Amino acid sequence: MREREMELYIIVIRTLVIYVVILVVFRLMGKREIGQLSIVDFVISLMIAELAVMTIENIRVPVTHQLVPMFLLMMIQISLAYVSLKSRGLRKLIDGKPSVIIRQGKIDEKEMSRQRYNFDDLMLQLRQKDIQYMSDVEFAILEPSGELSVIRKDPDQLITGKPSFLPLPLILDGEIQADHLEEIKQDEKWLRQELRELGYYNVKEISFCSLNKDHSLYVDLKDK
Repeated sequence: MREREMELYIIVIRTLVIYVVILVVFRLMGKREIGQLSIVDFVISLMIAELAVMTIENIRVPVTHQLVPMFLLMMIQISLAYVSLKSRGLRKLIDGKPSVIIRQGKIDEKEMSRQRYNFDDLMLQLRQKDIQYMSDVEFAILEPSGELSVIRKDPDQLITGKPSFLPLPLILDGEIQADHLEEIKQDEKWLRQELRELGYYNVKEISFCSLNKDHSLYVDLKDK
Protein backbone atom coordinates (compact mmCIF):
# COMPACT_ATOMS: atom_id res chain seq x y z
CA MET A 1 0.00 0.00 0.00
CA ARG A 2 2.86 2.29 0.92
CA GLU A 3 4.49 1.64 -2.48
CA ARG A 4 1.29 2.47 -4.38
CA GLU A 5 0.89 5.72 -2.48
CA MET A 6 4.48 6.61 -3.31
CA GLU A 7 3.88 5.92 -7.01
CA LEU A 8 0.76 8.09 -6.95
CA TYR A 9 2.73 10.89 -5.30
CA ILE A 10 5.45 10.63 -7.98
CA ILE A 11 2.85 10.72 -10.76
CA VAL A 12 1.28 13.87 -9.29
CA ILE A 13 4.67 15.60 -9.02
CA ARG A 14 5.71 14.55 -12.54
CA THR A 15 2.37 15.75 -13.93
CA LEU A 16 2.81 19.19 -12.35
CA VAL A 17 6.40 19.42 -13.60
CA ILE A 18 5.44 18.42 -17.15
CA TYR A 19 2.51 20.85 -17.09
CA VAL A 20 4.84 23.75 -16.29
CA VAL A 21 7.40 22.56 -18.87
CA ILE A 22 4.75 22.30 -21.60
CA LEU A 23 3.53 25.83 -20.83
CA VAL A 24 7.09 27.18 -21.06
CA VAL A 25 7.86 25.25 -24.25
CA PHE A 26 4.77 26.42 -26.11
CA ARG A 27 5.21 30.01 -24.91
CA LEU A 28 8.76 29.99 -26.27
CA MET A 29 7.61 28.42 -29.55
CA GLY A 30 5.41 31.46 -30.22
CA LYS A 31 1.75 32.32 -30.51
CA ARG A 32 -0.25 30.56 -33.20
CA GLU A 33 -3.79 29.31 -33.36
CA ILE A 34 -4.16 25.55 -33.72
CA GLY A 35 -5.67 25.98 -37.19
CA GLN A 36 -2.67 28.05 -38.29
CA LEU A 37 0.01 25.50 -37.39
CA SER A 38 2.34 24.46 -40.19
CA ILE A 39 3.04 20.77 -40.78
CA VAL A 40 6.34 21.08 -38.88
CA ASP A 41 4.65 22.86 -35.93
CA PHE A 42 1.90 20.25 -35.86
CA VAL A 43 4.33 17.28 -35.92
CA ILE A 44 6.54 18.80 -33.21
CA SER A 45 3.47 19.53 -31.05
CA LEU A 46 2.33 15.90 -31.38
CA MET A 47 5.79 14.59 -30.50
CA ILE A 48 6.05 16.84 -27.45
CA ALA A 49 2.58 15.75 -26.31
CA GLU A 50 3.56 12.07 -26.72
CA LEU A 51 6.78 12.60 -24.75
CA ALA A 52 4.79 14.33 -22.01
CA VAL A 53 2.44 11.35 -21.66
CA MET A 54 5.36 8.91 -21.59
CA THR A 55 7.08 10.99 -18.90
CA ILE A 56 4.03 10.90 -16.65
CA GLU A 57 3.27 7.20 -17.18
CA ASN A 58 6.79 5.77 -17.05
CA ILE A 59 7.88 6.73 -13.53
CA ARG A 60 10.93 4.45 -13.67
CA VAL A 61 12.62 6.65 -16.27
CA PRO A 62 14.21 9.86 -14.93
CA VAL A 63 12.30 13.01 -15.87
CA THR A 64 15.43 14.55 -17.37
CA HIS A 65 15.63 11.74 -19.93
CA GLN A 66 12.25 12.87 -21.28
CA LEU A 67 12.79 16.61 -20.91
CA VAL A 68 15.94 16.63 -23.07
CA PRO A 69 14.14 15.53 -26.30
CA MET A 70 11.26 17.92 -25.54
CA PHE A 71 13.59 20.91 -25.28
CA LEU A 72 15.50 19.66 -28.33
CA LEU A 73 12.28 19.65 -30.37
CA MET A 74 11.53 23.14 -29.09
CA MET A 75 14.95 24.37 -30.23
CA ILE A 76 14.43 22.79 -33.66
CA GLN A 77 11.09 24.58 -34.05
CA ILE A 78 12.46 27.94 -32.89
CA SER A 79 15.51 27.62 -35.16
CA LEU A 80 13.38 26.77 -38.20
CA ALA A 81 11.02 29.66 -37.42
CA TYR A 82 13.94 32.10 -37.16
CA VAL A 83 15.58 30.92 -40.39
CA SER A 84 12.26 30.96 -42.25
CA LEU A 85 11.83 34.64 -41.31
CA LYS A 86 14.88 35.35 -43.47
CA SER A 87 14.14 32.90 -46.28
CA ARG A 88 10.91 32.94 -48.27
CA GLY A 89 11.95 29.69 -49.98
CA LEU A 90 12.28 27.91 -46.65
CA ARG A 91 8.92 29.33 -45.53
CA LYS A 92 7.31 27.79 -48.61
CA LEU A 93 9.04 24.47 -47.90
CA ILE A 94 7.99 24.39 -44.24
CA ASP A 95 4.58 26.07 -44.32
CA GLY A 96 3.59 25.41 -47.92
CA LYS A 97 1.98 28.11 -50.05
CA PRO A 98 -1.62 29.23 -50.58
CA SER A 99 -3.61 27.87 -53.51
CA VAL A 100 -6.09 30.02 -55.40
CA ILE A 101 -9.26 27.96 -55.77
CA ILE A 102 -11.46 30.73 -57.20
CA ARG A 103 -9.85 33.44 -59.31
CA GLN A 104 -11.86 36.45 -60.51
CA GLY A 105 -15.07 34.51 -59.96
CA LYS A 106 -13.98 31.38 -61.85
CA ILE A 107 -13.35 28.05 -60.10
CA ASP A 108 -9.95 26.48 -60.83
CA GLU A 109 -10.78 22.76 -61.00
CA LYS A 110 -7.18 21.79 -61.81
CA GLU A 111 -5.88 23.45 -58.65
CA MET A 112 -8.65 21.81 -56.63
CA SER A 113 -7.59 18.44 -58.04
CA ARG A 114 -3.92 19.11 -57.21
CA GLN A 115 -4.88 19.92 -53.63
CA ARG A 116 -7.30 16.96 -53.42
CA TYR A 117 -9.98 19.49 -52.51
CA ASN A 118 -13.53 18.72 -53.63
CA PHE A 119 -16.66 20.80 -54.16
CA ASP A 120 -18.20 19.56 -50.92
CA ASP A 121 -15.20 20.98 -49.03
CA LEU A 122 -15.49 24.23 -50.96
CA MET A 123 -19.21 24.69 -50.34
CA LEU A 124 -18.83 23.77 -46.65
CA GLN A 125 -16.12 26.36 -46.07
CA LEU A 126 -17.99 29.00 -48.05
CA ARG A 127 -21.04 28.45 -45.86
CA GLN A 128 -18.82 28.82 -42.79
CA LYS A 129 -17.83 32.23 -44.20
CA ASP A 130 -21.53 33.17 -44.58
CA ILE A 131 -21.26 33.02 -48.38
CA GLN A 132 -24.61 31.96 -49.83
CA TYR A 133 -23.91 32.23 -53.54
CA MET A 134 -20.80 31.29 -55.49
CA SER A 135 -21.36 34.35 -57.67
CA ASP A 136 -20.52 36.57 -54.66
CA VAL A 137 -16.94 35.28 -54.56
CA GLU A 138 -14.14 37.04 -56.43
CA PHE A 139 -11.23 35.09 -54.93
CA ALA A 140 -11.01 32.06 -52.65
CA ILE A 141 -7.59 31.05 -51.36
CA LEU A 142 -6.89 27.74 -49.67
CA GLU A 143 -4.29 28.58 -47.02
CA PRO A 144 -1.50 26.19 -45.98
CA SER A 145 -3.40 25.61 -42.72
CA GLY A 146 -6.38 24.28 -44.70
CA GLU A 147 -8.53 27.33 -43.99
CA LEU A 148 -10.33 29.00 -46.90
CA SER A 149 -9.87 32.77 -47.19
CA VAL A 150 -12.57 34.51 -49.22
CA ILE A 151 -12.56 37.90 -50.95
CA ARG A 152 -16.04 39.01 -52.00
CA LYS A 153 -16.76 40.78 -55.26
CA ASP A 154 -16.42 44.55 -54.99
CA PRO A 155 -19.49 46.50 -56.19
CA ASP A 156 -17.22 49.44 -57.10
CA GLN A 157 -15.48 47.27 -59.68
CA LEU A 158 -18.58 47.39 -61.91
CA ILE A 159 -18.35 51.20 -61.88
CA THR A 160 -14.60 51.61 -62.40
CA GLY A 161 -14.21 48.72 -64.82
CA LYS A 162 -10.76 47.96 -63.41
CA PRO A 163 -9.84 44.26 -63.19
CA SER A 164 -9.75 42.72 -59.73
CA PHE A 165 -6.50 41.44 -58.25
CA LEU A 166 -5.28 39.54 -55.25
CA PRO A 167 -3.84 41.81 -52.51
CA LEU A 168 -0.44 40.14 -52.63
CA PRO A 169 2.79 41.65 -51.24
CA LEU A 170 4.99 43.02 -54.01
CA ILE A 171 7.97 43.55 -51.70
CA LEU A 172 8.74 41.54 -48.58
CA ASP A 173 11.66 42.40 -46.32
CA GLY A 174 13.46 44.30 -49.09
CA GLU A 175 12.96 41.64 -51.78
CA ILE A 176 10.76 42.09 -54.84
CA GLN A 177 8.26 39.24 -55.28
CA ALA A 178 8.45 38.58 -59.02
CA ASP A 179 5.72 35.92 -58.98
CA HIS A 180 3.29 38.34 -57.32
CA LEU A 181 4.08 41.02 -59.88
CA GLU A 182 3.32 38.50 -62.59
CA GLU A 183 0.00 37.81 -60.86
CA ILE A 184 -1.05 41.44 -61.36
CA LYS A 185 0.45 41.51 -64.87
CA GLN A 186 3.25 43.92 -64.03
CA ASP A 187 7.04 43.71 -63.86
CA GLU A 188 9.93 44.94 -61.74
CA LYS A 189 10.55 47.94 -64.00
CA TRP A 190 6.98 49.16 -63.43
CA LEU A 191 7.29 48.70 -59.65
CA ARG A 192 10.57 50.59 -59.39
CA GLN A 193 9.16 53.44 -61.47
CA GLU A 194 6.08 53.69 -59.22
CA LEU A 195 8.29 53.69 -56.12
CA ARG A 196 10.53 56.43 -57.50
CA GLU A 197 7.48 58.61 -58.12
CA LEU A 198 6.61 58.18 -54.44
CA GLY A 199 10.16 59.06 -53.38
CA TYR A 200 11.42 55.54 -52.61
CA TYR A 201 14.70 54.74 -54.35
CA ASN A 202 16.09 51.83 -52.37
CA VAL A 203 14.00 48.65 -52.37
CA LYS A 204 16.15 47.18 -49.59
CA GLU A 205 14.79 49.80 -47.18
CA ILE A 206 11.19 48.67 -47.75
CA SER A 207 9.74 46.14 -45.34
CA PHE A 208 6.38 45.66 -47.08
CA CYS A 209 4.75 46.92 -50.25
CA SER A 210 1.42 45.98 -51.79
CA LEU A 211 -1.16 47.32 -54.21
CA ASN A 212 -4.16 49.15 -52.74
CA LYS A 213 -7.74 48.90 -53.92
CA ASP A 214 -7.34 52.10 -55.95
CA HIS A 215 -4.16 50.66 -57.57
CA SER A 216 -1.88 52.95 -55.55
CA LEU A 217 1.03 51.48 -53.61
CA TYR A 218 1.09 50.93 -49.87
CA VAL A 219 4.69 51.14 -48.62
CA ASP A 220 6.07 50.41 -45.16
CA LEU A 221 9.75 51.08 -44.47
CA LYS A 222 11.93 48.90 -42.28
CA ASP A 223 12.30 50.02 -38.69
CA LYS A 224 15.54 51.90 -38.15
